[in-house]
Amino acid sequence: MSNNILKHESDVWKTADLLIGAGIKQSDFPKYMMPFFALIMVESRLIRESKRLEEEIGKDNIDDFVEIFQLEGLGYNDYAIRKGKTLKIICQNDKTFDVDFYTYLNSFDPETQYLLGVNKGTDEEKFLDISGVAGLLKKKDILFDSVKAWSEIDLTPFNNSEITTLEEHIKRRWADISAETAGEQYTPEDIIDLITEIITSKLEDNDKFLTIYDPTCGGANLLFGVEDKIQQKFNRPTKTHGDEWNDTLYALAKIESRFRNDSEIKHGNTLTSIFHIEKKFDIVVANPPYGVDWKGYKKDIENDTTERFVDLPSISDGQFLFTQHILHHLADDGLSVVVHNGSTLFSGDAGGGESNIRKHFFDEDWVEAIIQMPADEFFNTGIYTYLWIFNKNKPAARKDKLILIDGSNLWKQLKKSKGKKRRQMNPDHRAEIVKAFTKFEDNDFAKVFDKWHFYYNKQSIMLTNVDEDGNIIEMPTKTNSTGDVVEAKSIKPNPSKLTYRLNDEAHEITEFVIEDFEDDNCKNLKEYYDQVFKTIIANIDYKESNLTVVSKGVTHWYDTDKETIIEDDGEQTALGCGKIVVKASYKKATKTKKEHIAIAVELTKDLEKDYEIIPYSPDEATNQQNIQDFMAKFVTRPFEYLDNVIGVELNFNKIFYQPEKLRTVEEITGDINALEKDLKSLEAELAL
Repeated sequence: MSNNILKHESDVWKTADLLIGAGIKQSDFPKYMMPFFALIMVESRLIRESKRLEEEIGKDNIDDFVEIFQLEGLGYNDYAIRKGKTLKIICQNDKTFDVDFYTYLNSFDPETQYLLGVNKGTDEEKFLDISGVAGLLKKKDILFDSVKAWSEIDLTPFNNSEITTLEEHIKRRWADISAETAGEQYTPEDIIDLITEIITSKLEDNDKFLTIYDPTCGGANLLFGVEDKIQQKFNRPTKTHGDEWNDTLYALAKIESRFRNDSEIKHGNTLTSIFHIEKKFDIVVANPPYGVDWKGYKKDIENDTTERFVDLPSISDGQFLFTQHILHHLADDGLSVVVHNGSTLFSGDAGGGESNIRKHFFDEDWVEAIIQMPADEFFNTGIYTYLWIFNKNKPAARKDKLILIDGSNLWKQLKKSKGKKRRQMNPDHRAEIVKAFTKFEDNDFAKVFDKWHFYYNKQSIMLTNVDEDGNIIEMPTKTNSTGDVVEAKSIKPNPSKLTYRLNDEAHEITEFVIEDFEDDNCKNLKEYYDQVFKTIIANIDYKESNLTVVSKGVTHWYDTDKETIIEDDGEQTALGCGKIVVKASYKKATKTKKEHIAIAVELTKDLEKDYEIIPYSPDEATNQQNIQDFMAKFVTRPFEYLDNVIGVELNFNKIFYQPEKLRTVEEITGDINALEKDLKSLEAELAL
């Protein structure tokens, strides 16, 4: 019968005809449709339950009947159950409709009114805001006609599972037209099927209780879809938990949860609200929003005390915040499947938030597989998406290993696009992926790696630049307090004049201690230094401004290649590659000196901070040797080692790249000859 309920999908969408006629734009349809769709779902289930109870216990004593009904915890409407005033009956009389409809809404139990948004004040959560939406429809003079159209959709013959099926199809259509964030409201059914098939490939058919959690559950189609498909295959008791921040989607999920066995949906921000302090879940699934910033609750995240977050990703994308939350709540033998876009594979530099988070996942050996989905698979985005499979209890044979599966070519074209969804994975495609995941072996579209393959060294170094002859300016040496000979960091000449060009004008400095200034815009020497002089010094390009330093008996400048410092004391001497550095500083007045600006000149080595990306080995000695061998082979200038940071990133394109097969010379020549032959035939025809 589940297929029969889908005939009502078109009936639901016919209710939008009235919205179109009232000038309501399509992107706002969900706002006007969600409350009434929820209303007919609730009423149909209440009516069906009422009939079941009436058959079991009778309805002779209406007060006892109502008391037993209310104990079911499904919700209740006294107007519909006690007095038989359903939506359909209310809509039979347009004269009494207004009074009956609002009496009907106010006859729901408090929780159902809360979720539907009946008579909410301005400071209260409105959730589905049915009172507000009804008011807007009344202003457009289509409230009665709208409610009447909805009341004619009879869902009472269908069970909870069948109504859920219709709900998922309707929510998918809403996702097509209104979601602003990729995959925000709805995960496609074929992806839910694949996620479930991956999960069930790891489960045993026993009577062990399963807890299933989705921290970004939206309308809960992924959460409930996974639960239903697990129960179709296994006879295992389950409990679902979901969190959702969006008011309307939470209300839909919460209403649905009340008609399911053992389900708990929470309202609030998963990342800032602590819903499950000590809870651990057997299965966690999620399709968190991608590319959404978290600056609005940055302070809360930074001050989080749950120890969920080992590091913080870029403020512009909170995907990895959700993933860390998920793994914090995943049981020690739990399994999780999370949908991400590609940025979580490689974004961020070594030592940065994203890389550190990936490294944490890999260090803990939680990543069992990453699967690339086809493009155009989701309703609100055409980008590639990826399933991250986390397993906190990997089999011994898979320790420190993971499999990458390229499912990007496993799809079929839809006859009609659904939003941006133009492709779907059929059962054969999904079976190929699950088979590859289960076998955990290399094939044409899957590769197994040691996890260390994705680690790398980012070795920072301080390079010393050399001139074309390989020379550098030599620093004087001195003996320190422990008797060691050390090299000075700079040579400090005692300049008498400094010449340079700035903005194509020649300038010179002959005073190196400045106590007075001329500038009407500055009140004192400190202000003159901060606002004027410091900028002048900073803008002297040490190589491009024809900088010349005149000291007693010697002059320094750069050669024509702007590379080597020349020392001239009667004879020009090439000192080697180096830098002439001009510095200025403001000095406060002391007991013996007035306040002044001090200008200093230094000759230093031409140093350049750089880094090299070097393959990583988990063995420390081997890793150090790898770094040394790499540097000896590829770095020819003098350098000093600085920090080494370990990063982790993955690149599907690089791993699964297939170079385009080049055509042979014979094939190309044959095509050219054929074209020349066709051209001659055409010329002959034109000549006739």
